[in-house]
Amino acid sequence: MKKLFFSLLAVVLLIEEFLWDALTFLGHRLIVLLRLERYERWLRQTSPAVALTAFLIPLLIVAPLNFVAFWLVAKGRVMQGIVTEIFAKLLGTLLVARVFALTKPQLMTFGWIRALYTTITHWLAWAHERIRQTAVYRLAQQVKLKIKTFRWWWRRK
Repeated sequence: MKKLFFSLLAVVLLIEEFLWDALTFLGHRLIVLLRLERYERWLRQTSPAVALTAFLIPLLIVAPLNFVAFWLVAKGRVMQGIVTEIFAKLLGTLLVARVFALTKPQLMTFGWIRALYTTITHWLAWAHERIRQTAVYRLAQQVKLKIKTFRWWWRRK
């Protein structure tokens, strides 16, 4: 049972890693496309209070989408609710991850954020260590490496 649990966690972790990489890339491309580099430079140099506000804004943008998803499910529109929730999670991850990456030094000046970040990072490291030992994770890493190698080879042509 423990092996099955960690294998399922490995699958979730792999999906999360893929989405994080893809959303980070997409976030960077959107910044370039929308010509927001100047805003990013400003955000990197802002005060801790402004950084905290900037970090909370994406959460306030996404929260209503979560309520809409819940409302849709409650009204029997389960698939629409699920799609809305998935969209909200992807958008939230994209925005929150980007703003956090830009404002991390300022946010770490708040003791409660630093403590929360340290705790979560510790738990994630523990979970990743357990999950990396599963056969599912090792197999997926091999597949991921083959895909990257193939993409590199294909681009050279």
